[in-house]
Amino acid sequence: MTTLTKEAGAPVPAGAGAFLSVRDLHVSFRTEDGIVRAVDGLSFDLERGRTLGIVGESGSGKSVTNLTILGLHNPMFTTVEGEILLEGQELTTARESELEKLRGNKVAMIFQDPLTALSPYYTVGRQIAEPYMKHRGASKKEAWARAVEMLGKVGIPNPKERAKDYPHQFSGGMRQRAMIAMALVCDPDLLIADEPTTALDVTVQAQILDLLKDLQQEFGSAIIFITHDLGVIADMADEIMVMYAGGAIERGSAGEVLRAPQHPYTWGLLNSMPRINSDVGAPLAPIPGSPPSLLNPPPGCRFHPRCTFQGRVGGNRCVTERPLLGTDRASACHLTAEQKRTIFIEEIKPRLG
Repeated sequence: MTTLTKEAGAPVPAGAGAFLSVRDLHVSFRTEDGIVRAVDGLSFDLERGRTLGIVGESGSGKSVTNLTILGLHNPMFTTVEGEILLEGQELTTARESELEKLRGNKVAMIFQDPLTALSPYYTVGRQIAEPYMKHRGASKKEAWARAVEMLGKVGIPNPKERAKDYPHQFSGGMRQRAMIAMALVCDPDLLIADEPTTALDVTVQAQILDLLKDLQQEFGSAIIFITHDLGVIADMADEIMVMYAGGAIERGSAGEVLRAPQHPYTWGLLNSMPRINSDVGAPLAPIPGSPPSLLNPPPGCRFHPRCTFQGRVGGNRCVTERPLLGTDRASACHLTAEQKRTIFIEEIKPRLG
């Protein structure tokens, strides 16, 4: 089970047997306008063979969290505090040489746009073979054979010939499959997928999701799946963490979060999704307002400027007091458990259908 902080900035004990443990993570960037606090007190655990779905709008801290796990940030402009433990190895203080041994080998990432992530100057096969030679000490012949094998595993037809092609000769779906092959070529223990299906049509999207699930079963990898689409995460995740303005505001098993969400922001995400059974002319229901600036986030609950339920909380707590995130099934909201249950059943669920 994913374990998150009870309170922003308050570390919790590492989960027993967790492959990946993130503890009280803070990531900030120095800019001309001031300090951007992109991640503000985040903690979670992930076990082998499990998939954690991280959802939230753009700018919520999803991608920054996972780029920080890989050490892909510029130390000249970035400050990282907290702990990232991968099988007990601390990554936030690790040397670049140590991180290079992990990237592509023990930890791999599937980026959102494979056309920009893949080099246009080298064949697809060469780019897949390179990390295998580097991390496994394989010869060029062995690495090329492995690249062809992986292209076949991800469903690329005629992999021996397609390995000789360049990225621009692949369709969008095929490039994404090639990226997955490159990420999995060294059988990584942790796979980070950063919105890997965003630019794909729904049929190719479904194929990619099925492929990731099949490959996870084969290799036993832990997966962090980043997306803003709750429909996609419903098909992939064992557990869900909802992020907003740099922090986690709800978490639980996929079934719990999707069937009985507890936070007004999660209600808004679900309510904004288009539905097949809705009227053709029915307008979408977006969350009002915009995400806050992380240069100067609002006090108290960071969602309160956009929340239509803060009037039901006594006093001025939403504005002055940042809500706690409890253990196990939890949401960071000042509404009582009974209020959350009543609002969801009587007001939110009927809209969801």
